[in-house]
Amino acid sequence: MTAVSGTAAAIDVLVVDDDFMVARVHRRYVERVEPFRVVGEAHSGGQAIEAVEALRPDLVLLDLYLPDLFGLDVIPRLRTAGHDCDVMVISAAHEAETVRGAVRRGVVDYLLKPFGFADLRSRLERYAAQRGRLLTTVVRGQADVDRVLAGAFAPAPTLPKGMSVETAGLVERALRDADGTLSATECAALTGLSRVSARRYLEHFHSTGSADVTLRYGAAGRPERRYAWRV
Repeated sequence: MTAVSGTAAAIDVLVVDDDFMVARVHRRYVERVEPFRVVGEAHSGGQAIEAVEALRPDLVLLDLYLPDLFGLDVIPRLRTAGHDCDVMVISAAHEAETVRGAVRRGVVDYLLKPFGFADLRSRLERYAAQRGRLLTTVVRGQADVDRVLAGAFAPAPTLPKGMSVETAGLVERALRDADGTLSATECAALTGLSRVSARRYLEHFHSTGSADVTLRYGAAGRPERRYAWRV
């Protein structure tokens, strides 16, 4: 690794996604966060394994729906080959068994598609901080171990700048308690927010995979977006 901005050591990243355009978007996101740098892209499981061998990245952003292998099956192959790079899953797969399988394989994080730059940035920043602790901590006793593990399992901040946990909780409860779907206007009436604010929180939950969106078409104008909490 080399220095970035004269201080922090670079964290080399391999982006793995079967969709070339999506991989490019993720690459641009990563390269906006210091001290990360993308050293390569791969679009299949086989390419990912070859790229890790050639590039030796510190972190792999791993899609699961690959054309030749299920993404989680790439991880044991990397370990068998002696590679200890960290893996962060980035996928639309939200099944509980898939998430449990990822945890069992030691992934450092799991981010659901679709997501925005702020969602990935918060996880990369948390990863960088935890990596720094692991590299610099001197373990003299249990307290040192506890401090490292506490950082490893701390919840990642997921709210974009300008959003509050309290307001997000209001919108989440309105969605959970709704009998069916809610529009932004209906959510605003239930929570006391403006329609614009309600829509912003609803779209955030949709972008993180917590809420589903359906369209209701009327006689004229744009279709109405309706939201439901994903069970």
